[in-house]
Amino acid sequence: MQNKGLIRFFAIAFAVVCLYQLSFTYFSRKVEGDAKAYSQSERVHNIAREMASGDELVEMVLMDSLRRTYERFYLDSMKNQTVFNLGIKQYTYKEVKDREINLGLDLKGGMNVTLEISVPDIVRALSGNSQDPTFVAAMQKAIEANQGSRENFVTLLGEAFNETDPNASLAAIFSTPEMRDRISFNATNDEVLSVLDNEVNDAIDRSFQILRTRIDRFGVAQPNIQKLQNSGRILVELPGIKEQDRVRRLLQGTARLEFWETYEISELYSFFAEANERLREGLPTPEAEILLDEETQQEAIDTEEIQSEDTLSLDQESDDLLDILSTEADEELQVSEDMAARNPLFAVLNMNIVMDPQTGEPFLGNGPMVGSAAIQDTALVNRYLRQPNIKALFPRELKLLWTINSQTEAENILQLIAIKVPSRGEPHLTGDVIVDARQDFSPNGSPEISMTMNSEGAREWRRLTAANIGKSIAIVLDDYVYSFPTVQAEISGGRSSISGNFTVAEAQDLANILRAGSLPAPAKIVEEHIVGPSLGREAISSGLTSFLIAFLLVLIYMAVYYNRAGLVADLALITNIFFIFGVLASLGAVLTLPGIAGIVLTLGMAVDANVIIYERILEEIRAGKGQKLAISDGYKNAYSAIIDGNVTTLLTAIVLYVFGSGPVQGFATTLIIGILSSLFTAIFISRLIFS
Repeated sequence: MQNKGLIRFFAIAFAVVCLYQLSFTYFSRKVEGDAKAYSQSERVHNIAREMASGDELVEMVLMDSLRRTYERFYLDSMKNQTVFNLGIKQYTYKEVKDREINLGLDLKGGMNVTLEISVPDIVRALSGNSQDPTFVAAMQKAIEANQGSRENFVTLLGEAFNETDPNASLAAIFSTPEMRDRISFNATNDEVLSVLDNEVNDAIDRSFQILRTRIDRFGVAQPNIQKLQNSGRILVELPGIKEQDRVRRLLQGTARLEFWETYEISELYSFFAEANERLREGLPTPEAEILLDEETQQEAIDTEEIQSEDTLSLDQESDDLLDILSTEADEELQVSEDMAARNPLFAVLNMNIVMDPQTGEPFLGNGPMVGSAAIQDTALVNRYLRQPNIKALFPRELKLLWTINSQTEAENILQLIAIKVPSRGEPHLTGDVIVDARQDFSPNGSPEISMTMNSEGAREWRRLTAANIGKSIAIVLDDYVYSFPTVQAEISGGRSSISGNFTVAEAQDLANILRAGSLPAPAKIVEEHIVGPSLGREAISSGLTSFLIAFLLVLIYMAVYYNRAGLVADLALITNIFFIFGVLASLGAVLTLPGIAGIVLTLGMAVDANVIIYERILEEIRAGKGQKLAISDGYKNAYSAIIDGNVTTLLTAIVLYVFGSGPVQGFATTLIIGILSSLFTAIFISRLIFS
């Protein structure tokens, strides 16, 4: 055997690298084992027992919740602690966690989401939200035809447009200032449809890249995101994710950031007062309400008396207290009903009116906040203000938006902000000018998002703030007002911040979305699967069981059939498995159930190579050759068959990896690594041991 020294050196170096890469998984699992032990300590059990006060069911639920909380707390506290010390290099738990062998969705649990990009919304945006009757009718027809159809939406739109009006021109609709360089005014409908098809595909590609960027910044280990061909759909797999609601917001948020000028409430109060007056005139009178008749009332009284005989009577003091509380509640209810009858709008929308602390006289507040309402009343306020006869009272330039979160101490109160829309209908500044955004903290310690704009945005921001000193500018994201700060001075340099009543995680997600960019159209979740960790543990158990059974059977067969030569093959096989997992860890590949199947198949191919070699050696011995010469010639004669079988399988695995997706790629990855590793161990490692 030539170059034994080089092969020995390479094998030892390869083993050291694999051991180094696998050590990260060992130390990560060790810390997680310590966290599990910490969460199952007697102390946690005692806390759950005390909180449950003897209720076994409550104690069991509390125990499960406390264990998860304590385990997460322990891991968070270890995040920046050194857990792997090599002397020349130290690794924290966070670093070893990033380098461990990653488990796929089927083994680790997590979230599988299919998103659909709204192609009709993209087309509407390309038309500049045209209200052309022919176009609106054609869009409606195309949307109806698209349900359950596999046809391209743009093709369906062309057919619907031609049916609606054969003489109408799409170029007249789509030759907007933004599209004028691609669609001329005299372009044919077919030419316009071709451009639209390309624009829609580009928008879906941009959505795919933006979603990928968002997910990468979310911090999920080895996410899988794929674009499903010809459907406008995107598949997202997030192993190990536990915050499903947060992921949904991250994936579906379009992140359209806008900066708007605002009205002062003093400019609008008279319109709201008149709207309240019109609403009052349109409501039914109290006499029109349906009342209980005397017979029904008497039946209720009789039923109450019968029920009271079966209950324990209260003492006189308690009866008096109940009478007082009941009377007060009735009076409050009556006042509330009277208020709603006299002031339908103001009963649910608390206008921005403050009291003078000295005179006690009411006066209008300052700023763009026209009023506030409980979250459950915002739908009613919207319904009032959208009535055609009420909407006609207000200025056409007025746009009313709610805040995203409560801006006051009351958690269920949202504020209504008056936005001033320019004549062109677009905001002065959008999120397109944002080049960087990151979560930060304001001087008072609350989370905020710091933003940096490009040169064009910085110029417009400077002009906008200079023109609105003493007034508010509303920062709006996806039609919700995040903040409406009052401009104190002109802001130059293009730096600003978004403050609001949100958590650190919400601020981080918002910064990630702004940094990644806004989606060209809303992404809607059309299919969702959540794989629980218990199901993942079952998959790991069944997968490892099948792997170990196959592995042990192969080892026993080789040792029994080929005696000491079989033990050499077993050693090469163990080395092969060690190398496979080491390479998986080095590449950051994901281990899935199909991946385990690929490893099991690799074991069979590795044994097949050893069987071919040993049978060739036995043939040479039967031919009368000495042991050393028989081994040498046996290996030489086996090379062609081994390489032929493995190379053909390797080519198949490469094709599966390139054209496959998800589980197929997981299978192909381990199969490719396993074939290369088994070739090395069967041909070189076993030959080295024989020599």
